[in-house]
Amino acid sequence: MNHLPLIIKREYLTKVRNKSFVIMTFLSPIIMIGLIALVAYLSQLNNNAVRNIAVLDASGLVAPAIQNTPNVAFVVLEDISLETAKTLTSTQSYYGLLHVANSTSSQAGIPEIKFYSEETPSLSIISNLEQQLETYFTNLKLKSQGVDVAKIELAKTNVTISQESFLGQKTSKADSLVKLIFGGAAGYLLFMFIIIYGNMIMRSVIEEKTSRIIEIIISSVKPIQLMLGKIIGTSLAGVTQFVIWILLGAILISGVSALLGLDLVQATPSGQIMSQSANQEASADMVAAILQAFVNLPLGNLIAAFLVFFIGGYLLYSSFYAAIGAAVDNETDTQQFLFPVLMPLILAVYIGFFTVIEDPHGTVSTVFSFIPLTSPVVMLMRIPFGVPVWQQIVSVLILISTFMFTVWFAAKIYRVGILMYGKKASYKDILKWIKY
Repeated sequence: MNHLPLIIKREYLTKVRNKSFVIMTFLSPIIMIGLIALVAYLSQLNNNAVRNIAVLDASGLVAPAIQNTPNVAFVVLEDISLETAKTLTSTQSYYGLLHVANSTSSQAGIPEIKFYSEETPSLSIISNLEQQLETYFTNLKLKSQGVDVAKIELAKTNVTISQESFLGQKTSKADSLVKLIFGGAAGYLLFMFIIIYGNMIMRSVIEEKTSRIIEIIISSVKPIQLMLGKIIGTSLAGVTQFVIWILLGAILISGVSALLGLDLVQATPSGQIMSQSANQEASADMVAAILQAFVNLPLGNLIAAFLVFFIGGYLLYSSFYAAIGAAVDNETDTQQFLFPVLMPLILAVYIGFFTVIEDPHGTVSTVFSFIPLTSPVVMLMRIPFGVPVWQQIVSVLILISTFMFTVWFAAKIYRVGILMYGKKASYKDILKWIKY
């Protein structure tokens, strides 16, 4: 008799009715949104803070070149010594002291410039100062050589390269940005889902094994049915929790943004990337380009591929977690077996972020999108950049075949391991169990 539906139902209800599961389902998004709101609030405070910097210009060249910014105000000090300026800056809580000596440094015509402060100054402030001074001294040199700086400024031209495929589809830099975000989010989401719910499956097996409940269950259920039931039931519980997280997170983001006036999207890494890109181009043009980039995405292909690779990758790794749970008596002993399982997954994430993003159709990206232990992450990151359908089909078939083999392989470990107590399993023992 096929008891698989009953096992799936039991595992699902056991998980979703667990008090800690219910509490974390509703508490996790609240904590996460709270942390994002805190980061956004602190970033807003940091951006609104105005730092006062004292300027002691002995050369008389630099002070006219420095301009105040929304976050930095310069106060020029005159007719005092360097030591007096240091004391004044320290006692009056200035952010720092910019000192320009009357003597030149190794670069001809440029005075020696130093910044004094109690602590290491902000990199952005120093970079802004250097940029202002570089522009100023460059213009001075040009003027000294009889060059009209105003004409150079007028001659500067912005060049935008239009992008279009051989089939006539227009793209832009925003397309690459949106594809990067979609691919990275999909791959990282699968990675985290496997880690979180794979561990949940493993702990469930260990708990039933140590409590000896497994001996009663296994008397009427085949080991492979029990293992698949745990994997699928826990997966459904995870999907339920994940959907609640998304819905509750969306409600909380909207509510917190409206009540506190904070832009929580800008506090996320993707939001910061979008903001930085928007600063480089006109805001209206950038928004239009991003919207067009979303339209250009192969959304149907993305959704279908995401579901197939997400489910296939999760089931593949879950079978490993279930086998590991059956092979040990406590979580401490799982470490020796978890590392070899997690290594391909970690490798896939690194390849995705450092290779696929830069060269999605290169040899490395293509090869690892066919290897079943890395393909769920790597292929999900490649698809937004356009992957031939035949490659996706081949990768899915290899993934499914590997999953079927892995289930058979893991079931042989599972059927013996769940009844083994008091002995720390080794790789040699596991090889013997496979031969039974």
